[in-house]
Amino acid sequence: MSDFSDREQPDVLCLFDVDGTLTVARSVIQPEMKEFMEKLRKKCAIGLVGGSDLNKIEEQMAGTARTAYDFCFAENGLTAFKGEQELATQSFLGFLGEEKMQKLLNFCLKYIANLDIPQKRGTFIEFRNGMLNVSPIGRNCSRAERNAFEAFDKEAGVRRTFVEALKKEFDGWGLTFSIGGQISFDVFPSGWDKTYCLRHVQEHANFKTIHFFGDKAFEGGNDYEIFHHEATTGHAVKSWEDTKAQLSKLFNIDN
Repeated sequence: MSDFSDREQPDVLCLFDVDGTLTVARSVIQPEMKEFMEKLRKKCAIGLVGGSDLNKIEEQMAGTARTAYDFCFAENGLTAFKGEQELATQSFLGFLGEEKMQKLLNFCLKYIANLDIPQKRGTFIEFRNGMLNVSPIGRNCSRAERNAFEAFDKEAGVRRTFVEALKKEFDGWGLTFSIGGQISFDVFPSGWDKTYCLRHVQEHANFKTIHFFGDKAFEGGNDYEIFHHEATTGHAVKSWEDTKAQLSKLFNIDN
């Protein structure tokens, strides 16, 4: 079923988180890394799996997410592409319904309104096809504010405490809360984490080995489930440079 016979290892797939794995968080891929991934694609099939929507992933991949990668899984695979071919999609709103969705949104907005944190900006909730992305500081913050909040959150546990409150309030709703990136966390139906993309992979190709690379492989991080999945070999990374170094060693690619 695989159509990757032009690769040196046609039965191997490498899947990558985006933020903190192939790029600096919310930044465009470095030319050096972009060129390296082109070399890797000669070795095996490659794919992206991010929590962000397709537009953000395309922006970070300099417009090549569906042309330079064999698979592109936005919103954990709820929006999926094999090359430029769009695959089946799912809707969080369809899963939850409008009444429950509004209860969830209202709780989040009230919680954020009562938070005492150094900065608040705008776009506290981003409504995506397969999930909600919730940011206590707001996604409109500057790069400096983003970095400052990340450092503050590591000490204060703002996102972790927020998630615990949501778990208590919406127990039994079938929801998962996953911390990712620097400033936010995702809310989605249980099972719709990054392992969701493996359904598409298994339907459209037959790989003997699937490597996954991600920087949030800790429990509660948005790479945790796919990192530990029985179908994958997980690789924890610290930055795009670390990803590149690990791949160089694994596939014997010259830097």
